[in-house]
Amino acid sequence: MRGLDSFRAMLEIEREGAMLWAPVALGTGVGIYFSLPFEPARLALLGLGLLAAAGLWFARAGRVGAGLAAMALLGVVVSALQTERVRAPVLPGELRGAVVGRVVAIDRSASNAHRITLDQVHLPGRGTVPERVRVSLAGPVADGVLEAGARVMMRAWLSRPNPPVEPGDFDFRRHAWFARIGAVGYTRDPVVLAAAQPVHSLGTRILALRLSLSRDIQARLPGAEGAFAAAILTGDRSAIDPRDMAALRASNLAHLLAISGLHMGLLTGFVFASLRMVLASVPALAVRLPVKKLAAAAGILCGAFYLVLSGATVATERAFIMAAVALGAVLLDRPAITLRAVALAALIVLLRNPVSLLGPGFQMSFAATAGLVAVYGRLRRIQLRDWMRGRYWAPVRWAAALALTSGVAGLATAPFSAFHFNAISRLGYLANLAAVPAMGFLVMPAAVVAGVLAPFGAEGPAMVAMGLGISHILSVAHSIGASEWSVIRVPAATPATLPLIALGACVLVLARSRLAVSGLLLLAAGGFAWWATPRPALLVSADGRMLGLLGEEGRALSAARGNGFAAKIWLENDGSRPDQREAFSRAAFREDGPILRGKLDAAFEVAWTRQKELGAGMCVSDVVLIAPAAESRPIGECVYLGPAELKERGAHAFRVQRDGTLVVDTVLNPNTSRPWGH
Repeated sequence: MRGLDSFRAMLEIEREGAMLWAPVALGTGVGIYFSLPFEPARLALLGLGLLAAAGLWFARAGRVGAGLAAMALLGVVVSALQTERVRAPVLPGELRGAVVGRVVAIDRSASNAHRITLDQVHLPGRGTVPERVRVSLAGPVADGVLEAGARVMMRAWLSRPNPPVEPGDFDFRRHAWFARIGAVGYTRDPVVLAAAQPVHSLGTRILALRLSLSRDIQARLPGAEGAFAAAILTGDRSAIDPRDMAALRASNLAHLLAISGLHMGLLTGFVFASLRMVLASVPALAVRLPVKKLAAAAGILCGAFYLVLSGATVATERAFIMAAVALGAVLLDRPAITLRAVALAALIVLLRNPVSLLGPGFQMSFAATAGLVAVYGRLRRIQLRDWMRGRYWAPVRWAAALALTSGVAGLATAPFSAFHFNAISRLGYLANLAAVPAMGFLVMPAAVVAGVLAPFGAEGPAMVAMGLGISHILSVAHSIGASEWSVIRVPAATPATLPLIALGACVLVLARSRLAVSGLLLLAAGGFAWWATPRPALLVSADGRMLGLLGEEGRALSAARGNGFAAKIWLENDGSRPDQREAFSRAAFREDGPILRGKLDAAFEVAWTRQKELGAGMCVSDVVLIAPAAESRPIGECVYLGPAELKERGAHAFRVQRDGTLVVDTVLNPNTSRPWGH
């Protein structure tokens, strides 16, 4: 009884912080929706919506459980509504032919080629036309094509968005669905203008302004520094050198390029502090005006302008909401930085854009913010600053705060970084200690000053100062990210592992009683599940032309060229260096005439052939036979993958269980039905 009473007492304590759990419950519902193998029926969604409304009504009477259950149901409903709201046509099959459309986005592909997104698409002779298509430009580009609103035409190869390259991996089809992109492809032919004048909408006018500012910044600050400045101020990364990008990623400094919480916080915080200081220095104004609130309002307005200017991406929108909530608390005479403010921002983001929960941007930004707020809140309660009073302790306090902030943010985001990118920087903590101060104290303040002085033509010194700060950041990135040793490569985990770790982190941060200890148990369980997750012994590409066989040296690939994207993802998911030629050199396959053979396990053999006619005896019970060009199914009891099987189920993954059973997972499953999977 004493133990039960103690548990009830802890629950009573947790009731006081129920609001903090609202976004966790909402996110749980969002996660449930996106993990379903089918699309919920409209009648079922209506019933869930009514139950959610009833639960929220009961929550008004203090029934916390009913309120949290209602939020979870609401998460399912708002996710389904968003899926329907963005519904747009998807290209059926493939297209090799003329494409005409208006440029609404410009960026770079993984190969550093220019890439454009088109709307108002016209595909001659096609009945189903996507709302948007995205095309990589590998051929000549006429003047004026890379302009917002330009109407262009080309001959291109287009296909529907590609499924994952292995079961459980990132699903680009879902990403494209919510971006309303119904076809992707490339062209090696010339791209020319189809109309003399750009066709502008509000969105293309904003894009034109962004591109114009980006070019002005690069003209005033040439080289790598100008490309970096354009990226952080306008969101235009098209001029970033791939070598700089690789160094920033290897040193864990790539977040400095993403216009997210750090940039928005620095900008709005600098505007708030500067304006408050200026107004407070004038006694007549300080006495008559609510200086603090005026400065907060100015910070929100500047943040909104920055949001629009930078393209209003999901990450920037999320950062603006968090900054607006914090500054809005100042306007309402509330504490600006609390876990309640973080929870409110998360609720707003999830209700407006539920699918953002699945992205690393949402997960990492809220993990870092919640971790920092929780840690500093607990330090504030023990009054640590009282131990280091006096001006002589100021440098120590500043250095300690920087070290603690980088450490907490790095620790909070590490699981999400490892899960999504299969890598953790060994020296990322040191790189951030060296680079982030330059960003906060030099680059962003200089950018604000340059923006204020630009109309008067006096922005030169501020641009020079910004360039010096960026040069320092790039130097740190190249110094720390130069070697392969700087990166710890992490094998992929199952999709269920990250929610377990995230829940453990939420319990650890949000719980107010001794229940917080259970968060450590959940984190340990998630870590063990990650460690215990075996990688597939055999991977087969969607076209059946490349195999990946796991051995003692790592995964051996059956081809040195072709299917390069799949090869890269497979090796990264193994926790290996993504070098296809190196993986091809590993001795796991042997040629047996027209057949390529390998050992899947002591009990199974892999056989691959490009033959159209399959001879007798090739299909036996202990063989996995892959024949992507076969014209008919062979006679026998083997596990067979021919053209029909590959087309119907896509990429395959094979695992051998301890009892010798062969388990097969596929990307495409006829038993699942989601809108983005058709």
